[in-house]
Amino acid sequence: MADAPSLAALAAGVVADLARGGHKLATAESCTGGWIAKALTDVPGSSDVLGYGIVSYSNEAKQSLLGVSAATLAEHGAVSEATVREMAAGALDLSGADLAVAVSGVAGPGGGSDEKPVGTVWFGWARRSAEDHDIEAECLVFAGGRDDVRRQAVQHALKGVRKKAAP
Repeated sequence: MADAPSLAALAAGVVADLARGGHKLATAESCTGGWIAKALTDVPGSSDVLGYGIVSYSNEAKQSLLGVSAATLAEHGAVSEATVREMAAGALDLSGADLAVAVSGVAGPGGGSDEKPVGTVWFGWARRSAEDHDIEAECLVFAGGRDDVRRQAVQHALKGVRKKAAP
């Protein structure tokens, strides 16, 4: 695992940034299966900044735990901008955190389509605001096998958290 040290360093930086800013984070993960939360909880002091890590792998979990609407899933699918936006908002609402990250994708080796090939991952980063939630979403397509796609997704999700945690 050549990337393990860089992932560990990235996670340590995220924890430090969150602590410095006085932020609490919640994660809502599908294809990463809790890997974002695991990377963060490997860092001493992470309990000060991470309160919730939700693995919502199935559509039912996305609905019951995070409040993703059945209509969103039916119209856009689990791997979509609309879904990660609702996942991120749901994680904020459930946890009371001020920041959230949501990830849903097709890690492979199966499950891909012409529209959403293997490696497609949607990200949502949410920040609580006075009126509602400020949510940004992004889609990337990663190369490699299942583990490669998931690792790259974790790294990208953490980089996005760092940007949101910045003052």
